[in-house]
Amino acid sequence: MPERSDTPHLPQIAPIDAYGNGGFRFAEMSHRGSLLCLPDGIWAWPPAQPQDIDEASLAQVFAQAGLIDNLLVGTGAAMFVLPAPLRARLREAGIGCEALPTGAAIRTYNVMIGERRRVAAALIAVS
Repeated sequence: MPERSDTPHLPQIAPIDAYGNGGFRFAEMSHRGSLLCLPDGIWAWPPAQPQDIDEASLAQVFAQAGLIDNLLVGTGAAMFVLPAPLRARLREAGIGCEALPTGAAIRTYNVMIGERRRVAAALIAVS
């Protein structure tokens, strides 16, 4: 699994313009691999498959819990149910969570940031 970056690719919120071929396009930039979109910016994110998502991979989400009401988890090409203990931990942190295929997560994320909602997205890249 790739390492997490210590600096964001983009130090602000931005809509995701395109995805596929193992990466994403946003703010006239491109990134290969998964992304974590947080209130403080867009970050490289190590998980490559839904089974890699755990509390440690979402540490930055928990660190910014006071700024996030909803977390959208893009699980790749297919649906995946996050483990119950992880969903419970997110609820305890005051974060609502919805897991859905990456394309649907991106569309929902873009609408929610357009509405200036307190949303984050954890997006697994799709080939």
